[in-house]
Amino acid sequence: MTDPGYSRATLRIIDANLNRAAEGLRVLEDIARLGLNDATLSERLKTLRHELVHTSPVLQEGLISARAAEADVGRDMQVAAGYERRDLAAAVIANSRRAQESLRVLEEMAREPGELSTDLFRRARFTLYTLEQGLLVRLNRRDKVKALAGLYAVLDMEALGARDPVEVTRQIVRGGASVIQLRDKRPSRRELLEIAVRLRRLCAESGVLFIVNDYLDIALASDADGLHVGQEDLPADAARRLLPMGKLLGVSVMTMDEARAAQADGADYLGVGAIYATPSKEVSGVTGPARLTEIKQAVPLLLVAIGGITVERVPEVIRAGASGVAVISAILGAASPEAAARSIVKAIEATK
Repeated sequence: MTDPGYSRATLRIIDANLNRAAEGLRVLEDIARLGLNDATLSERLKTLRHELVHTSPVLQEGLISARAAEADVGRDMQVAAGYERRDLAAAVIANSRRAQESLRVLEEMAREPGELSTDLFRRARFTLYTLEQGLLVRLNRRDKVKALAGLYAVLDMEALGARDPVEVTRQIVRGGASVIQLRDKRPSRRELLEIAVRLRRLCAESGVLFIVNDYLDIALASDADGLHVGQEDLPADAARRLLPMGKLLGVSVMTMDEARAAQADGADYLGVGAIYATPSKEVSGVTGPARLTEIKQAVPLLLVAIGGITVERVPEVIRAGASGVAVISAILGAASPEAAARSIVKAIEATK
């Protein structure tokens, strides 16, 4: 065998830590690819892993020859925490730490003369810090999306009329809404931002998501949980780039092509419709519940049914594939928004 240039002890340390780093990165890669369907994070983790394990045949032979797994005094050591059940976020943290610690050891071992580069392992370690953050933020967004599986109440300012938006929102929240979306197509922004800030505070105190329709600037300035855009609004791919990584992005779609494009552009959920004709918004057509089923089978995103939803229609759209229902008229047009919201929430829960 050609001399790889490192002592046997150093080769054993390098071999063990290259394996640990690669194993940890593979877990993270699979979480990104299979758990989050995030092609970008998955590809970056895969590239990082391949860069680390790529060594010359001479060094690879030396590493394998120096390996002594049976004689490793640490092979049977296991801390109690290693047996605990974990969710994906905990798995990301554990495997990131495992890989980062191994990279730090490799960085130190690479100081010995040889083919390994200290800079490679240092850069990889700092890259992994960023990728770990990205994975955890994406998992957090995924958990937020789960709250959309309920009543998605749209606070349309025109439909609200002269009523106090905060008081009406408080009633809707008491009725069980899990999401409040602020929607206002009027041109004034200053007053809308003031309302958005007040609603954001109320929603945060109530554990309810707050989404802004259409206006990225209002969503950012009010620190909303996310932004919802339609096909004629800011393009979804641009919205995804401009939104902080932890903010949700919803996109309204009517067709299969629009649904697939929204997924590719980084949407976290889709608003599908108008399912039925609706008095609260001009629409070019209705999709019907069958379209929900088609999109549900083709796109792995949570679907919110939009348009003409009443308490009587809730069972039909939930069975068709919607996880949540977006409602305007059925709540804001009711004598008691709280009672109307509660009836819709009960219908959702009963159907599920």
